[in-house]
Amino acid sequence: MTDGNSFDSESVRKNTPGRGVRPEAAEIEPAAPTEFGLVQVWWGDGKGKTTAAIGMGFRAAGHGFRVHMLQFMKGGADSVEAVRGEYNAIAAMPGFSFENLGHYGWAGMADGSREDDHVEQVAAGMERATELLDGATAADLTSPLALDGNPEYGVHVLILDEILYAVSMGLLDESAVVDLVERKPDHLELVLTGSHDDPTYLHDVADLVTNVRKVKHPIERGQRARKGTEY
Repeated sequence: MTDGNSFDSESVRKNTPGRGVRPEAAEIEPAAPTEFGLVQVWWGDGKGKTTAAIGMGFRAAGHGFRVHMLQFMKGGADSVEAVRGEYNAIAAMPGFSFENLGHYGWAGMADGSREDDHVEQVAAGMERATELLDGATAADLTSPLALDGNPEYGVHVLILDEILYAVSMGLLDESAVVDLVERKPDHLELVLTGSHDDPTYLHDVADLVTNVRKVKHPIERGQRARKGTEY
């Protein structure tokens, strides 16, 4: 029996995540999710939007689900190295793949990059995102997918990283992103990240909208991006 201040071992076990079983790593085998199909939006002026999306990607891939990340707006900067830690980690993870369609420099900044190049890269990103959605639509997402399969043949999770920045910078119309979301197949988990501006245009079509808020950031005192935390 228990009172209001104590629990017996059985009740503790039943109310503990994992039912009190110590988690152990298992070999990753192709599998299919049973409850995917939502649209997630991560925006805000705080650090961690891409980090959160990649973290979810690793979690899904760890269950044997097929994950792909398409990055907009990340083509490089003089504050980071060409190869980032997340790319190495993704390349080593079964079932997780990525591609980058960013351009060196940053749109709207006097960094020597051409605005036309940024526009072209975003257009290419949208074309590629459409191809990936079409592939997911044609695939059976209720079944396991090959972990090393071409993402054009279907994925369970599609991350469109920094696509919302493309909108806030005027490189992409809001309606184009809404159209992309609305053509998503039922069982695809779609994750959109980026933007310091609230993407209110997605509130009606998204299932989860998270505002990653900045309270304090070391960049404000001159700290540059650090290897292993920002890249």
